[in-house]
Amino acid sequence: MDVRARISSKGQVTIPKAVRDALGVREGDDVLFRVVEGHAVLARTPNILDLAGAVEVPPELRGRSWQEIRAAADRLRAEQLRREYE
Repeated sequence: MDVRARISSKGQVTIPKAVRDALGVREGDDVLFRVVEGHAVLARTPNILDLAGAVEVPPELRGRSWQEIRAAADRLRAEQLRREYE
């Protein structure tokens, strides 16, 4: 899909409706601009809350705080690295 838009005097551009619809973006959504080989790529960035439930939490970690989960992961990784270098 090719859709033209004009940049304003302030460097702003309105994302055309056809592009918004194709990307599923609406007011308040965040988007990402990436420059690749002289071209700009626009992508919708997912809301972190949209990912809720995407990864199964092991029963032993359910109900723990994020800090406890990170600490457990750090300990596990340190143990794995220790075994690799023994």
